[in-house]
Amino acid sequence: MIVRMASRNSASFPHVQAAEPRTKMPKVQIRFTLNGEETEAAFLPHKTLLEVLREDLALTGTKHGCELGECGTCTVLMDGRAVLSCLVLGLEAEGRDVMTIEGMAAGPGLHPLQETFADLGAAQCGYCTPGFLLVAKVLLEKNPNPKRDEIKEALAGNLCRCTGYIKIYEAVELAAAMMRGEQAEPAHESIYGFDV
Repeated sequence: MIVRMASRNSASFPHVQAAEPRTKMPKVQIRFTLNGEETEAAFLPHKTLLEVLREDLALTGTKHGCELGECGTCTVLMDGRAVLSCLVLGLEAEGRDVMTIEGMAAGPGLHPLQETFADLGAAQCGYCTPGFLLVAKVLLEKNPNPKRDEIKEALAGNLCRCTGYIKIYEAVELAAAMMRGEQAEPAHESIYGFDV
């Protein structure tokens, strides 16, 4: 049985005042360096850096993940430090140097990390890859010869549901060797799997 309720109007609730009509919230404008270029952006002040990058600047390489700071997919570099852009207000970028995955490539070629991720299959669906690449970039700038445990620790804040992480660790190791100028080749099993 459907029960119909009498329509209610403001007279039914004398203690509730009618809301004032909404006024349009003014946008804020900031200047910062984005991927090596001076940039201006205008956006609503409540937006996160993730939202500003994707919605206002059309840089969609930075991904929406959990929006709670738990998965690492939204990682960008701010003043050379990896930050979770879902937890940073866009206003905090004022006067800062921000790098997204779109700014990682060196000139016309890919960054060595991008090359090794592609060559070793470390990027499966690719959704988490930008965050992993940027965190690994910071690691290799600080430590050009990291041990496997140091790589694991550095990447621990980034989640991947596809790869099982081994190919990601191998890609970082191979990129590190290439960046040190060593003749580096992926292990046979990294490309072809283990011989049975």
